[in-house]
Amino acid sequence: MTENQQQEVGAEPVPEDGPGESSADEDAFRILWEMKMNKRQKRPSLPDTVTELTTEEGSKVYIVGTAHFSDSSKQDVVKTIQEVQPDVVVVELCQYRISMLKMDEETLLKEAKEINLEKLHQAIKQNGVMSGLMQMLLLKVSAHITEQLGMAPGGEFREAFREASKVPFCKFHLGDRPIPVTFKRAIAALSVWQKIKLAWGLCSLSDPISEDDVEKCKQKDLLEQMMAEMIGEFPDLHRTIVSERDIYLTYMLKQAARRTELPRASESNTMLSTVLDFLSEPRKSIPSVVVGVVGMGHVPGIERNWDRELNIQEIMSVPPPSTLSKAVAFAAKLTFFGLLGYSCYCISKRTVRIILSVPATQYCLQRLSQMGQ
Repeated sequence: MTENQQQEVGAEPVPEDGPGESSADEDAFRILWEMKMNKRQKRPSLPDTVTELTTEEGSKVYIVGTAHFSDSSKQDVVKTIQEVQPDVVVVELCQYRISMLKMDEETLLKEAKEINLEKLHQAIKQNGVMSGLMQMLLLKVSAHITEQLGMAPGGEFREAFREASKVPFCKFHLGDRPIPVTFKRAIAALSVWQKIKLAWGLCSLSDPISEDDVEKCKQKDLLEQMMAEMIGEFPDLHRTIVSERDIYLTYMLKQAARRTELPRASESNTMLSTVLDFLSEPRKSIPSVVVGVVGMGHVPGIERNWDRELNIQEIMSVPPPSTLSKAVAFAAKLTFFGLLGYSCYCISKRTVRIILSVPATQYCLQRLSQMGQ
């Protein structure tokens, strides 16, 4: 994967000196850059939830391990970004979940609690029948936590997005594997019986959760801990949902930690000198500073994979479904649309009865009958 293929949101690129760039632009850049460097703490005072890693090029990566439903995690993210003034912020989101960055808490809270047929149909259309149903069941788990705590998920990612926008020349990257790939690989890893058992476990989730429970899970993300308890007997599922994403997140963090290129210096304001500088002077670069915001459950995996040579091509492929899986998917789709059709039939039948029971309708029918005679 090249740098251009990284998922980037609201990135603010470092300006390049070109033939038409004025000295005023250069001065403005230098002032902003110096402000950023002055704010960057050489020995930052960081929360206990932050893990520091270093690349071979000397770049620093600060990983904030968060609980997805935690106010203190939001504070940890804000403090870390303010202390280190990063060049890149990477969050555990993909393009399919980017909407949560700009939606307000009230809207997100409402969205998380509402799981309806329209969302189910959209999930099935996007991910296929089995993967779509699995996604809806996982959304039910998230909705259960949301309802119990009265707190919308992803608050730490929204804080990271807001704080990154305040840091000069800071890019914002989406670092998680696309969710359709994760669900399709997860479904492919399970047998039919395992899929039924997992679905039953997700459907029967109803235990109350308190904010204290969330903070106790600060050493392991709450949602993923609940998932781990339910999928403990399915190691292949844990591999696709957690371990493979550890690899993907590590890869994206290392890509984001490439050295930061600085603009070419220009000694003269003349057009000719600027053109010559542009053509001859090599770009200078310095080690980057990166902040990663991920669920606490991914931090150990990122540490394990940090010094390894990573290839994400294998974990991005989706294996073809087996014949049995195709049959089950067809049966599930047939059942879904059968129930949908029957519901529509019952609703239309009831509607017709209501209309026929209205006195005005009965009068009109009676008049038509008399005219026909």
